[in-house]
Amino acid sequence: MTERPSVVRLVFAPVRALFVSDASAGILLIFVAIAAMLAANSPLAEDYHHLFHGLMFDASVFKLNTLHLWINDGLMAIFFFVVGLEVKREWIEGQLSSADQRKMPVLAAGAGMIFPALVYLFFVNAEGAEGLTRGWAIPAATDIAFAMGVLGLLGNRVPASLRLFLLTVAIVDDIGAVLVIALFYTAKIKLSWLIGAAVVTGIMYAMNKMKVKAYLPFIIAALVLWFFVLNSGVHATIAGVVAALTIPMVGKDDETMVETMEHSLAPWSAYLIVPVFGFANAGVELGDLGMAGVFAPLPLAIAAGLFVGKQLGIFSAIWAADKVGFAPRPEGASWPEIWGVSILCGIGFTMSLFISGLAFAGNTLLIEEAKIGILMGSVISAVVGFTILRLTTAHPDDVRSPYLD
Repeated sequence: MTERPSVVRLVFAPVRALFVSDASAGILLIFVAIAAMLAANSPLAEDYHHLFHGLMFDASVFKLNTLHLWINDGLMAIFFFVVGLEVKREWIEGQLSSADQRKMPVLAAGAGMIFPALVYLFFVNAEGAEGLTRGWAIPAATDIAFAMGVLGLLGNRVPASLRLFLLTVAIVDDIGAVLVIALFYTAKIKLSWLIGAAVVTGIMYAMNKMKVKAYLPFIIAALVLWFFVLNSGVHATIAGVVAALTIPMVGKDDETMVETMEHSLAPWSAYLIVPVFGFANAGVELGDLGMAGVFAPLPLAIAAGLFVGKQLGIFSAIWAADKVGFAPRPEGASWPEIWGVSILCGIGFTMSLFISGLAFAGNTLLIEEAKIGILMGSVISAVVGFTILRLTTAHPDDVRSPYLD
């Protein structure tokens, strides 16, 4: 006779499984976002703001003179470095290493960036707010940790092919976001600093070709590159990606330098850097905005771009590619499941918050409104995407509960 599991075990086993899985980083982000909103709308609101925006020293000493700037321009450079390592590894020997493997993720990610931007521009122009067009890229990004966290709530109901699809789309999405930041959100270029950055990049590339296996020269060069880029007018985080692409795919034993660095830094990025960034950037004082601010053209345009634009772009791209034979849809996945995952791609937390700060730099009101739009669009996408997947996917062990008999 099979032993009946205890009620406590039945209740808490899924929770434990969730927090020891890869989805735990996404769940942590959910709690961080809630904590930031509570802090910004509590008696601690002034302390919360001063912690991140209070001046540490005069800008003439060093341009990163607030904790907020150190997080966004310093810590996030490490996040982008990890992104660059992941992209390089996947492109050379991973799930994006062949032309056939790249077809669907590149197409879906491209459509998943273009359609949200178009929906956003449609809304801001329809509202007569043409001055907000600079924020077109805010809803174009997908937060992979957040999306995987929601997907993790479903356990193994979701086909493995869909999980892999979501990961590869997010990787290509990250490439697109980095290019957008470099091309469209760059301040006035200071040529001398940019030349210095190019020289350092050349040195790192030469070390790559020489198959240098020591980590210290690359670490020192990456720090120097970050300093040059920080002062060049290009956003400092781009240095992280550029540095990562110069790291050689050589190393001791079976693990390359790229893999070693990625495996060493990824947990710190997922469980420290991104949560700290989220807590520093997600807090919005709702009392200052009021209902008029919450439902202003900017937050509505961003929310619509994330929820409507993402699913429309990604789902239509997959459907069209599958129908014309350009690339097959994820193996074993039904169209309702693909639709649900397409909606989950509308969760745009980390990168969207980051781009909003660049798009409306210096305009606190618009940045706060953008945060509201990002949170609204992400929450709606998470809830609707989860609901659709929960209703359209079957758990392999789903049976009628013995307690219902």
